Amino acid sequence: MSNEMQPVPSHFIKNIINEDLKNGKNDSRVHTRFPPEPNGYLHIGHAKSICLNFGLASEYNGLCNLRFDDTNPIKEDVEYVESIQEDVRWLGFDWEDRLFYASDYFQQMYDYAEGLIEAGKAYVCDLSAEEIRRTRGTLTEPGTGSPFRNRSAEENLDLFRRMKAGEFEEGSRVLRAKIDMASPNMNMRDPVLYRISFAAHHRTGTQWCIYPMYDYAHPLSDAYESITHSICTLEFEDHRPLYDWTLNALDYKPHPQQIEFARLNLTRTVMSKRLLRALVETGAVDGWDDPRMPTISGLRRRGYTPEAIRDFCDRIGVAKSNSVVDIALLEYCIREDLKLKVPRVMGVLNPLKVIITNYPEAGVEELRAENNPENPEMGHRPLQFSREIYIEREDFMEDPPKKFFRLAPGREVRLKYAYIIKCEAVIRDEATGEIVELHCTYDPNTRSGEDKSGKKVKGTLHWVSAEHGIPAEVRLYDHLYLDESETEGAEPVLNPDSRIKLAAMVEPCLQKTVTGEHFQFLRHGYFSADPDSREGHIVFNRIVSLRDTWAKIQKAES
Repeated sequence: MSNEMQPVPSHFIKNIINEDLKNGKNDSRVHTRFPPEPNGYLHIGHAKSICLNFGLASEYNGLCNLRFDDTNPIKEDVEYVESIQEDVRWLGFDWEDRLFYASDYFQQMYDYAEGLIEAGKAYVCDLSAEEIRRTRGTLTEPGTGSPFRNRSAEENLDLFRRMKAGEFEEGSRVLRAKIDMASPNMNMRDPVLYRISFAAHHRTGTQWCIYPMYDYAHPLSDAYESITHSICTLEFEDHRPLYDWTLNALDYKPHPQQIEFARLNLTRTVMSKRLLRALVETGAVDGWDDPRMPTISGLRRRGYTPEAIRDFCDRIGVAKSNSVVDIALLEYCIREDLKLKVPRVMGVLNPLKVIITNYPEAGVEELRAENNPENPEMGHRPLQFSREIYIEREDFMEDPPKKFFRLAPGREVRLKYAYIIKCEAVIRDEATGEIVELHCTYDPNTRSGEDKSGKKVKGTLHWVSAEHGIPAEVRLYDHLYLDESETEGAEPVLNPDSRIKLAAMVEPCLQKTVTGEHFQFLRHGYFSADPDSREGHIVFNRIVSLRDTWAKIQKAES
């Protein structure tokens, strides 16, 4: 898919761009970038940034780069680089020939740092990380200048070059910007620009043993790529003065403009990369693509579509202040995307056997079932009916309450696409007392589409033929955390029932299902075939139930 997406709804960033274009700023160019750090898999919050950056570039006939800000070799890996590229492509975006890395510019950044030293705007500091933190001051008290702050440019240049040559131990020295230790913005109190690290880099190997800090590398990377609008999330707002200082210190032009927008926060969803990495590393989940994870790869495996995620990102909009979006909106978007696209089939998740005692023992009948009642163009499929079927265990009660309209002793219900049946007997396991089987009778004059019996029943049940149905593993997912909201400061509590595996029976038409194929299981929700599926063992993930919480929220608010 190309970058020709639907126009991004109007918002304050578009207003800034419109004004820039009106004034001829940046030669009337729009050039954005999506700059992930390759230290983990992307999550749904990153999808918002991807859609925004690529969407703006498309709408204004501009360009958008994919750039990896790979400045910390300790946490970065080629696996993350490859997964990020896969996610961006899957969402429908193309960076064409504009794939870049901050590591592409290591030599330019180093040369720029030497220029800062020669201009008296950077110095080598021998304080430890703890000493730097301690002398940095507080929000109400200014910091204390490093005793090494007034070294000569010649001494600083010599020490910096020796840092690059590997003469000093990790943590023994850093390069700091010389700005203002009394600045009300903590980020401007002589921030660290370079640190020593002997870790091998995934692209440059051991060529470098000093690495630029993110706040130094990011504005320079933007400038080297001629980015016009550097769009970041709101937590970088306090870093913008340093972004501008870095480029202004040596009068670097043209100067990209950093613009901040609110990050995506979802109810009952943690999107801290630290916490997501911990879930993977401790084995709390099966990997970055576990369908319970809010990662793009996890959502893809669960069965979410790129169209649904792009629709979600459009609907939540772009704001300047932080807020929390109800995850019900994301679920609404996938329902809206799939409801007219996918076939509706029958799957019994918790089977209870029903024997229709007055149906011929070897009898098999072919019925006609709609593939999607809301989309008649999807046609029909054959459906086998036989003497023994399975229904949902929850669709039967021996002593039902007043408004229970499903099966009960002596009560009649309709089987979808088939006949009206009546429960005549309940068979129990002699040892446990558990109900193991129901004996029912059917009325042959009540076949769906041909019923002239005049009978009226309130309940209609889905079912699967015991002879023709196929076994399947069904995985039902709930929120990964019990807490209602994201908690950055505390460890959230995992939900022990976030995944439930069931031995189900499904229609025979699902026998040749391929990984990623979507279906609606009547009454249960939307499902997708998991990569764990193999011949003779199909695994379905429930993407979302049919209950539309978001629609109810909207109705209540209207």
